[in-house]
Amino acid sequence: MELEVRHLRALCAIADTGSLHKAARQLGMSQPSLTTQLRRIENALGAELFARGRTGCRPTALGRSVLTRARPLVDGMAALVTETRAEAARADGPRLRVGSTASRALPGWLRRLRARFPGTDVGLRVDVSARTLLREVAAGRLDVAFVHEVEGSPLHVPEGLEHRLLVAREPQFVSLSPAHPAAARPVVDLADLARDHWMVDPAVDGEWDGLRRVLTAAGIDPPLLHGDYHTAASLIALGEAVAPCQPTSVPREDLAVRPLRGDPLAVRLLLYARPTTPLTPLHATLAEAYREAAHRAPPYRAWLHAGGTAPPCLSGTDAGRAGRH
Repeated sequence: MELEVRHLRALCAIADTGSLHKAARQLGMSQPSLTTQLRRIENALGAELFARGRTGCRPTALGRSVLTRARPLVDGMAALVTETRAEAARADGPRLRVGSTASRALPGWLRRLRARFPGTDVGLRVDVSARTLLREVAAGRLDVAFVHEVEGSPLHVPEGLEHRLLVAREPQFVSLSPAHPAAARPVVDLADLARDHWMVDPAVDGEWDGLRRVLTAAGIDPPLLHGDYHTAASLIALGEAVAPCQPTSVPREDLAVRPLRGDPLAVRLLLYARPTTPLTPLHATLAEAYREAAHRAPPYRAWLHAGGTAPPCLSGTDAGRAGRH
């Protein structure tokens, strides 16, 4: 087998994520397919490139040597594609390539960006991994990235990126079945969920560690499930699980959203771009969109009205208005 750029890209993804599961999701393929591909690469080179263990995959000494040579090739190919696409885009008109982790503020932000920059083709890429999006910005494949950073789990930010803070500490609420006994109360104690299955997506940077740290600090050790949040919503509706959620989440008939007492779970919301991208108008439109999303979420409005610490984009009259809607 001859090595191709896609094989080198797979090796870099495994090294960057430390996990075959996360790397497979990043590459858009199944974990068994990636495992088979890695085995073929190692067979072609005649040596083991990664040590597999319970905590993930780590490069061997030879693996680190291969990665040192592979990364410039992968980056060079990515730059070639990016620069070619950019040149083609300039002929077709201006473009703004937006990256984001999941957020209820996204629809309003895109709407405002298209109104603020008429004639600009505004594209969107959503990814569960903030680190992946930041690397895409650093490599020039995205112009801006709106990401969240789990409290206690700092993001690794590539050099040369600039940022603007949107929310210094956004509380994370909990989603649970409306039939759950704790859903009858406006605020939920962690202890009330000690026997529930908590579901978390391990591909979301820092979320698994952040939740485990908070549960341990609360002195509880509930069973944990791994899965994406689309699956989680189905299990929650059936009363089979609970899960952290954004405060801008809107309740449904089959899903309740409640704040946690003391707000033990939280994230920072940040906007990143290269120095050549003007952040001020992007940040201003995002703040407006976030405010709109917060106003539309009854649990978040109630939390603010009850005295929750409002982020700057909801401070002053905005916070009060959110409480009265």
